Formats: sequence, structure tokens, C-alpha cells
Amino acid sequence: MTSPAPKPTAIKLHRQSRVLELKYADGTRFQLPCEYLRVFSPSAEVMGHGGGEPTLVPGKRKVNIQRIEPVGQYAVRLVFDDGHSTGLYTWEVLWELGTGQERNWAHYLERLQQHGLSRDSEVTKLSALPPRKWKPPV
Repeated sequence: MTSPAPKPTAIKLHRQSRVLELKYADGTRFQLPCEYLRVFSPSAEVMGHGGGEPTLVPGKRKVNIQRIEPVGQYAVRLVFDDGHSTGLYTWEVLWELGTGQERNWAHYLERLQQHGLSRDSEVTKLSALPPRKWKPPV
């Protein structure tokens, strides 16, 4: 059995750089971009109800956190400026996102590319659409 994830000793939102900073008693520190936290939200909307691949969430490069709301002694709710607020970021989730940030982010970028999507827009890139054949008017 693994030990529970540590509780952060400090959580600070840097609004201008759109980064959530987490500090821990052992000196560990994570700087998690708001975009990263949004696209890896532990909500059912993103994670789904099964155990498969999470829903791919494009177009969140400029998303920011409006509020951080404590939930008991075990989590925070992050309220994003795009209206998303349903994910509970438990201490375990935040620790996993921090320790797996590099791997998770690389996989996310790879999936965006595979699907022809962008971090900047929720619409498909034009270059990813199949070419349309021009038909003369009848």
C-alpha cells in the first residue's frame, strides 16, 4: 500500500504568468500552468466515467484560474475563467500532476497533434481538414 500524497504547505496562484505554485514540507515545489491543470482536470467531463483515455481538451493556452476554493482537508476546487469548476483537485491528484508533469504534457501535445487540434483554439486547424474539391456551379 502506498502512503498518501503529502498536503501542500503553500498554494499560490501567479495570475500574470498563469501558474499555480505548490510547496511541500520536504522542499518539493511544483509550478503547474493553469492550462495544464485545466486539460488534466479530474472532473468527469475530462476524465470520463471509465478508465480509458481522458477527453482531449484543446484551446486552453490562455485559461486562468479565477478562484481556489478549499474542500475539507483533502482538496481544492479550481474555478477557471472558461467556466469550468467541477474538478476536485485532491492532494493525491495534485501530487500526481506535479510528479508526472513532463510525461503528461508530452502525451497531451502528441494527442493534440494526432487529432489536428491546437492549444490556441477549440476548433480544428484548417490544415487538418481534408481538402475540398471545387465543383463548378451547375
